[in-house]
Amino acid sequence: MRLTVFWERMAEHFGAAYADSFARDHVMSELGGRTVQEALDAGWETKDVWRAVCGAMGVPADKR
Repeated sequence: MRLTVFWERMAEHFGAAYADSFARDHVMSELGGRTVQEALDAGWETKDVWRAVCGAMGVPADKR
């Protein structure tokens, strides 16, 4: 998954303003105690980060 697609999906689910805040501030156990931004900066694949967000935040199956 391209990074641009990842951010589009984040904005679609959370709203443009909250997606950025969520990515910077919400620590997720599914990402090893990292935020979304920290996981991406550490080199995690965007598809793996998106899957973690989907699982933790209950993103509907048709949006995954």
